[in-house]
Amino acid sequence: MSRPGAGPRRWYDLIEGPRRTVPEARRLATRLSRRDFVRVGRDLAALIALGTVGACRGDRGVRLASYPFPHGVASGDPGPDGAVLWTRLSAEALREAGAAGQPVPVRWEVAADDGFRRIVQSGAQMALPELGHSVHVEVGGLDPGRPYWYRFAASGEATPSGRTVTLPAPGTAADRLRFAFASCQNYEHGFYTAYRHMAGDDLDLVLHLGDYIYERRFGNGQVRQHEAGEVYTLDEYRARYALYRSDPDLQAAHAACPWVVTPDDHEVDNNWAGDTPEDDQLPAQFLLRRTAAFQAYYEFMPLRRSSVPTGTHIPLHRRFHCGDLADLHILDSRQYRSDQACGDGRRVLCPEALVPERTMLGSEQERWLFDGLAGSSSRWNVLANQVMIARLEGAAPDGGPLVSMDRWDGYPSAQEGLLSFLEGTRPPNPVVVTGDIHSNWAADLKADFRDPASATVGAELVGTSITSGGDGTDVRDSTEDTLARNPHVHFFNGQRGYVRCDVTRERLAADYRVLPYVTRPDAEAVTRAAFVVEDGRAGLQRA
Repeated sequence: MSRPGAGPRRWYDLIEGPRRTVPEARRLATRLSRRDFVRVGRDLAALIALGTVGACRGDRGVRLASYPFPHGVASGDPGPDGAVLWTRLSAEALREAGAAGQPVPVRWEVAADDGFRRIVQSGAQMALPELGHSVHVEVGGLDPGRPYWYRFAASGEATPSGRTVTLPAPGTAADRLRFAFASCQNYEHGFYTAYRHMAGDDLDLVLHLGDYIYERRFGNGQVRQHEAGEVYTLDEYRARYALYRSDPDLQAAHAACPWVVTPDDHEVDNNWAGDTPEDDQLPAQFLLRRTAAFQAYYEFMPLRRSSVPTGTHIPLHRRFHCGDLADLHILDSRQYRSDQACGDGRRVLCPEALVPERTMLGSEQERWLFDGLAGSSSRWNVLANQVMIARLEGAAPDGGPLVSMDRWDGYPSAQEGLLSFLEGTRPPNPVVVTGDIHSNWAADLKADFRDPASATVGAELVGTSITSGGDGTDVRDSTEDTLARNPHVHFFNGQRGYVRCDVTRERLAADYRVLPYVTRPDAEAVTRAAFVVEDGRAGLQRA
């Protein structure tokens, strides 16, 4: 495959001389202990630290016969002085060159203009085989609140350029933040046309709320095919991410602005919770699988070194400050939650579900969230969350309430604790953005969902899937009954798409962008509904 676009740019200067070696990481074995998991994670962290020192003037680049950057570029986890810049070398090209086990130097540049006439930083970093030849450059020293452009080069070839954006410095005046959020992009269920539209929206940020890949096949009617069956090992997870990252529309959205990512369940295993898998995998087998899944997730995402996985654990809850305008609280509702109660799917709450100690976030993350909200001096507080917090009640055969065991409804003590905190503390303008459910919802967060007259303590915007579930539909037979049983819900839609948000000091405006189909390419995107949250007024208003 040749490099897309014009001929090679001659800005790079790949270095000559003897190549340095990097210690080889331990391979995961079937009999690893928990202590082994931790040691492997520490080894990986040390390798990443070594890679960040850059390629010395004595390093010699590997010559590859085919284009080395088939996964494009990305940036993420922005701060006021920089961001993570990401790319990954082609595993196939390295195998063809006999270099699959070698570290490879990759050059990078950051410019203040899209024509790269004003280079502000440049350097080189080793792409390590232990990390799948991914590159994570943590750039600092940039000016706050402005765009920059970046690119990479290796083996005489350059990537297309990407655009990143630094955040306004904490506490400084900021007037606007434009972001979109998305989730659930099953490759087999459709085309990523929504990302092509998102790439043209002139955004400052994208929040991805999980299900970036799917670990196995779901349903029938696939319009594209996974490269293999269900994935369990590191090589298999890497191949699945490589397939998803080959999509040009997804690459365009990554290149357009920085992403902040958090996984849900399908990055590992459907409906997993804490140390518990969905099905009958042995505990040791699942921990091995989770270790492989987290390493692949880190390798393919623009994450900082602070999110390097240590064995079975990956630190992902984190916070971003957009000047004095907004705090973004990124949640992880999989690693620390209690196992689902009462069986799979939608159920009537059983006694097990009502145990007060059952948690969605874990005690440490919950304290971190509450402390961050209580101490926030920003105008808005956005919670990036995987599964729906607002109550969504259906009717059981006897007419009683039926709720999802996988969402916050299945964890009533945790749900009530969060809502009670919001009511008692009243942090500035809390707005939750959520994915997972493959449909659009807009809801008020109530202090007590059983009492429609109780205080409104926040708002929740739930975005549909990018592709998961196929084309979708604008209505469902049960919509009227569902809305009647849940008066705090203002909107439902079952099409595919994403949600685009425009935050100013006066309001947060949300546009539900939907596509008529995803099972064939080139669909147009339209705004199906629009809502506003006004500063100082909890709850949603129709725009």
